[in-house]
Order: sequence, then structure tokens, then C-alpha cells
Amino acid sequence: MKKNNKEQTYWPQMIVGFLLLGVGLGYWTVKTAISMPVQETNNYMMKYQEADININDILTKKEAFDREYDLNLSGIKTMVMRDNIYSNRVQPELVVLSNGMNSFKYSVTKKDGTIIKDAKVSFLLTRPHSRRDDKMIEKIPFNGEFYKTPDINISQAGRYTLQLRATIGDKTGYWSVGAYLKPKK
Repeated sequence: MKKNNKEQTYWPQMIVGFLLLGVGLGYWTVKTAISMPVQETNNYMMKYQEADININDILTKKEAFDREYDLNLSGIKTMVMRDNIYSNRVQPELVVLSNGMNSFKYSVTKKDGTIIKDAKVSFLLTRPHSRRDDKMIEKIPFNGEFYKTPDINISQAGRYTLQLRATIGDKTGYWSVGAYLKPKK
């Protein structure tokens, strides 16, 4: 009896199909990755690369500052955050921002409560995951009791971060707190 050789194999079509599927998924991955821009972090009020290179020096200066001095924000209203019942992490209170002009008063004191008048203080208002709306003030003036920022116009609702850097001699302290501006109704 003769065998019928008319049976067709589909291996070549399957190999070509898997190759086309792989190329298509690769293209989709690259297109999706390009459409989501990467934002640099600005911890320690500097570019990530600069902070990464100098992290040991930054942490040494911060530790020396924290042993002798305190940074505090005053004259603010905070909102109490409900803790997530599914998380063991406590939610910190956020500073409530008002739509329009805002200013912030910081105090730099020694551990015994003595006010420091000659610190070099810088302020940064930033949004998490974006540097587009950053507002940096390099030198905050001392007004007799506080270091007060000039009025800053905040109109876009959402989350913000208030960051402060104070330098006294060779010691540098950093302070950061979350803030929130409620949407207009």
C-alpha cells in the first residue's frame, strides 16, 4: 500500500507566526515605554546624579546637623489622613495648601531652643514624580523670628512636597513634608 504524501505540515507557518508575534510585542513594549516619561527625583534638593555621587558627604553633614539643630514649620494647617487598614504604614499628616498665594514660616533652632539667625536656608516646592512645576527659592530671608518664604502662587490641585535645606557652617539639614491642594468645587 502506498502512503499518501499529501499531508501538509504547518511548522514553517507557526515559526513565521511566532516571529511576527515577537516583533509585534517588542514594538508595543518600546512604544509604551516611550510614551511614559521618566522623571528624576529631587531628594536633598539636587539632581539625582549629584546626590548619588555625594551621598556619604550629604548624610554625614545631615547627621551632624540633626545632632545640634532642629527645623520646624509653623503657622500651618494640617489634614489628618486616615490610615489604610490594609497597610501597616502610618499615614503622615499633610499640610493644607490654599488656592492662590501661600507662604511658609520655618524656624531653625538649636536643641536648647536658641534661634539661629545666620543660617543659609533654601526652599523647594515640588510635586511628586515631576520637576516641571518646581519652585526653588535659593535664599529665604530671616525676619526676626522665622525664615519666611515669599508668597508662592499655587493653583493646580493635587499633591506637593515642601522641602527645606538649612546650612550652618559645614553642617546641612534637610526637612520635607507632604502637602495637598484640594480641587476647586
